[in-house]
Amino acid sequence: MTTRTLGASGLEVSAIGLGCMGISQGFGPSPARPQMIAFLREALERGVTLFDTAEVYGPYENEDIVGEALEPVRDDVVIATKFGFAFDDDGKQTGVSSRPEHIRAAVDGSLRRLRTGVIDLLYQHRVDPTVPIEDVAGTVKELIEAGKVRHFGLSEAGPTTIRRAHAVQPVTALQSEYSLFWREPEDSVLTTVEELGIGFVPFSPLGRGLLTGQITRETTFGTGDIRAGLPRFSPEALAKNLDLVDVVTVIAERRSATPGQVALAWLLAQRPWIVPIPGTRRIERLDENLGAASLVLEDEDLAELSSASGSIAVQGNRYPDAMQQLIDRS
Repeated sequence: MTTRTLGASGLEVSAIGLGCMGISQGFGPSPARPQMIAFLREALERGVTLFDTAEVYGPYENEDIVGEALEPVRDDVVIATKFGFAFDDDGKQTGVSSRPEHIRAAVDGSLRRLRTGVIDLLYQHRVDPTVPIEDVAGTVKELIEAGKVRHFGLSEAGPTTIRRAHAVQPVTALQSEYSLFWREPEDSVLTTVEELGIGFVPFSPLGRGLLTGQITRETTFGTGDIRAGLPRFSPEALAKNLDLVDVVTVIAERRSATPGQVALAWLLAQRPWIVPIPGTRRIERLDENLGAASLVLEDEDLAELSSASGSIAVQGNRYPDAMQQLIDRS
């Protein structure tokens, strides 16, 4: 596995990381814990060094699984986690919170569950409009000085927010959705992070499975699968959104690759400091995803993909309305 450096920070990670959310939630019944611990360790054996989790995944359970799996190999991996949501006493998410005292408590909880003394990359999961971003960055700066955190990241933040945070504590990475299906970051975010020397970590780089070629116009999503409630996956939207997958599939056949590998290789070709984190819990899919790091697309392939992506309008929002409102575009 080749490596990449996230911006000017010097944080070196595998060119493709692993989004860990799906090992415990989001895509139907979760496999047994021992199976997922073995899977995470196998991912490291295959060259993955960036593992992405969050306290809200579960909540808490995901960090606990990642922590147990990676404790024996802690010095060989980069663990990224996130704060920024509030919970009631039953663990139900009740909104966003990035108050300084909440951040400190969240970090202490994450450190305990991850079985580590330091978090390599700590993201604000969603921007809290009630807390100045300078206060958030300042709190993380204090945690870095205390040795509890190494690097600061933002998720789904807009250009102005990124600049304000970066002025207080240098931001190492921005995490947002980016793929052939969702190219909004190109409008202003990518130029901002490039100017400031910030790495970019796309989540859902395979469009939550759309770009793998495994979803058809007849596919339905069962209980516990978040896609059942996402507008982009409604039957009407899905029928049209798969038009782009048809183009990706043609190029994949041309290059003796899979559609998912082509989609990831397109992302990797956009900037040398982009590190996608596709999620999976199956070894065969992990191997397929990692194979994209060695797939070099020709200029004509990249141009064809970009053209198709730009001309085929995506149907349906990324999230339901309540979740859409949590995305910062300032």
